Amino acid sequence: MIAQKDLFSLFIETRAKTESICSFLEIEDYVVQPVVDVSPPKWHLGHTTWFFEEFVLKKYDQGYKLFDENSAYVFNSYYESVGEKVVRTDRGNLSRPTVSWVYEYREYVTTALKDLFDASPNLPPEVLEVIEIGCHHEKQHQELLITDIKYILGNNPLMPVYNNEFEENKIQEGGQKWIKIAEGVYEIGHQEFNFSYDNELGAHKTYLREFEISNKLVTNKEYTEFIDAGGYKDVLLWHAEAWDWINTNGINAPFYWHEIDGKWHQYTLQGLKELSLDAPLSHISYYEAFAYAQWKKLRLPTEFEWEIAQDQFDWGTRWEWTESAYSPYPGFKTAEGALGEYNGKFMVNQKVLRGASVATSNNHTRHTYRNFFHPHLRWQFTGVRLAR
Repeated sequence: MIAQKDLFSLFIETRAKTESICSFLEIEDYVVQPVVDVSPPKWHLGHTTWFFEEFVLKKYDQGYKLFDENSAYVFNSYYESVGEKVVRTDRGNLSRPTVSWVYEYREYVTTALKDLFDASPNLPPEVLEVIEIGCHHEKQHQELLITDIKYILGNNPLMPVYNNEFEENKIQEGGQKWIKIAEGVYEIGHQEFNFSYDNELGAHKTYLREFEISNKLVTNKEYTEFIDAGGYKDVLLWHAEAWDWINTNGINAPFYWHEIDGKWHQYTLQGLKELSLDAPLSHISYYEAFAYAQWKKLRLPTEFEWEIAQDQFDWGTRWEWTESAYSPYPGFKTAEGALGEYNGKFMVNQKVLRGASVATSNNHTRHTYRNFFHPHLRWQFTGVRLAR
């Protein structure tokens, strides 16, 4: 359990970081919602604030008064047991409450949490636990803020710059090699005393056959070879569902790629740039990751192979698709109450991604972290590491 003074520092740092991410936006950017998977920045600011109000202040601060009685309805996400909420697709229709109102709401709740810390030097462990979850929940939304902002600006016809200092295409050092892992029974899952989510718990043994895994992520150059070889036109490389997806949606390249005058360009948070061939591939779906591996006559690693081998390669610039379905570890139990809706209810029809990305916040990475998305999604910084 994190010490209260350290948790207070984490809380203050987390709240400030969220607002720092939004500091590069114009007021018009805050309310845009191009597709259902992307939420307006204003909504993220309010939702991460509502979480602390709903699960900490309302429950543990007897003197707390709601900032506004409609905040739960507007900023609840998927917590069905908490009450009614705005339909997800309608978040972009919320011209009101205003951006200034949302920032006032944030300040009100942040101040109330500070007062709770000050008034109680020894908060009960159950309170500290929920506040810590709230901090990491907000860190998740910081990453979503960055990727949602990229989607909003990247689908603007002008493709404007978000932040000239945000470098998303860090080049991997050294040459490619295969890391050999011996056959054996290995321990999987979170076993340390630092923070983790419930879906990482339930350490258990898993048998793995001997395998090899690449020390490097697939690069943009390598993926252009797949495109040039007709990879998007070869039905034998794709799952049936994936083949329907690429043909229905006209997919012929990774997301944010644009062919201009015979050269590939990529929209980045620094604006539209000529494609960096040596940079790690990003913004691809599981479908594309699988097809590329098929083309190379290789495969994706399972999440267990990735976890066992991760200390032998560099990771953290791309979320890496695995061949593992998102399912519970042995002994997994959902938490009591509304927080039980956090992870367990999503354990169906999704694939696990491991690692982290250039958008992941500080103090929010672990080698046991289990991210998960539906196979067609690619607005996150998702990439590929191959195995054999």
